[in-house]
Amino acid sequence: MNPTEMTATQLVAAYAIRELSPVEAITAVLERIDQVDGQLGAYCLVDHDAALQQARAAESRWHSGYPQGLLDGVPISIKDVFLTAGWPTLRGSRAVDREQSWEVDSPAVARLRSDGMVLVGKTTTPELAWKAVTDSPLTGVTRHPLDPQLTPGGSSGGAAAAVAAGMGPCAIGTDGGGSIRIPAAFCGIVGFKPTHGRVPMFPASPFGPLAHAGPMTRSVEDAALLMDILSLPDYRDPTSLAPPQSTYRGEFNREVAGLHVAYSRDLGFASVDPEVAHIIEAVVARIDEAGLKVTEEDPGFTDPLEAFEVLWASGAAALLNTLPGARQTVEPGLSQLWDKGEEHTAVEYLQAREVAAQLGITMGAFHLRHNVLLTPTVTIPAFEAGHEVPVGSGLDRWPQWATLSYPFNLTQQPAISIPVGTTQAGLPVGLQIVGPRHSDDLVLAVARFVEWLLD
Repeated sequence: MNPTEMTATQLVAAYAIRELSPVEAITAVLERIDQVDGQLGAYCLVDHDAALQQARAAESRWHSGYPQGLLDGVPISIKDVFLTAGWPTLRGSRAVDREQSWEVDSPAVARLRSDGMVLVGKTTTPELAWKAVTDSPLTGVTRHPLDPQLTPGGSSGGAAAAVAAGMGPCAIGTDGGGSIRIPAAFCGIVGFKPTHGRVPMFPASPFGPLAHAGPMTRSVEDAALLMDILSLPDYRDPTSLAPPQSTYRGEFNREVAGLHVAYSRDLGFASVDPEVAHIIEAVVARIDEAGLKVTEEDPGFTDPLEAFEVLWASGAAALLNTLPGARQTVEPGLSQLWDKGEEHTAVEYLQAREVAAQLGITMGAFHLRHNVLLTPTVTIPAFEAGHEVPVGSGLDRWPQWATLSYPFNLTQQPAISIPVGTTQAGLPVGLQIVGPRHSDDLVLAVARFVEWLLD
């Protein structure tokens, strides 16, 4: 099999029997990047020399019989919001000082290094990760692997495009309002937003309690393995959780038949594309027939868009105020968000936090009746690149079509998107699986069940 088409798990299995080496794998990935990324723009930095050096070290460890970690020698890309020693972290913005020293790894990157994974490069993000599509003044427009006229989503759009296009089997991204799940759904890969604090972050995200970090992969098993690598606490993140009591790789394949599952087409307030809804409903019917007890029921809350936008704009303004000269360089949409954030008072911010808390209580009660909730991941398929909303849709802002994702940033619950079908135009559609806080292992297990069911 071509290394660019293999999962991380398959690569490790091939390394173990010397069917393939880490050097061969990274060479294939780098050649693939050279072939297709000029059109897609998924990477903003590729370090060929460093990647080959890491792969050679991993190859030596495998040949000695002592691999360093679970995914030693597996290529992975890093979204350009994670500090990475030796590489600049510019976050898609001309306002970030590129001349500063880059000597620190974020917790996630440090864990990947310690496991022996091969860091390929940095993937693109919209400016300061502010929206759910991926284009920026610094790096231009990132495009969909299946149709370069379309967006891969965002803000982890470069990561999703890289994985989907064979430019690395896995990536790490961030999700403050759907930024892992949306591009995963658009590109047809797996994207997991774990419970807030499960993957520590440093420096702290300006979007605070909304922000999560997590894996983007080609399989649920790969996501589980990456969670075992990423889920240790870090003293630099005071919100990081204690180590898990069991391994995700040990739990993701467990029996889930008989669980009580809720299905909501639209959370009671979203407008979902009929073709997307039809695909999801057909999958939900199969899940019910396969042994999970599915009940159609909305969670019982109204659209929390206003509270989300208060927190989002306030976070953007807080960050932008730290960047000298940003007013002259940031893109117009982000500048408008900055203005809105400047207008919000501390009282309004705390009121929005209270809305989030009440939403979490509502979902906690809902999960007393239902182990997990199923929804479409995104209300629409991928649309034209270079636009925040679909052309001619009448929408103004990205959260208006990301209605099914940001509520679960407010509640800080684990949620995953897995590919479950394609539209008549051949565009991927994702199923979102949401679980109670701290049930990351359960969400992965249900996702694996659905993945197996559809294989």
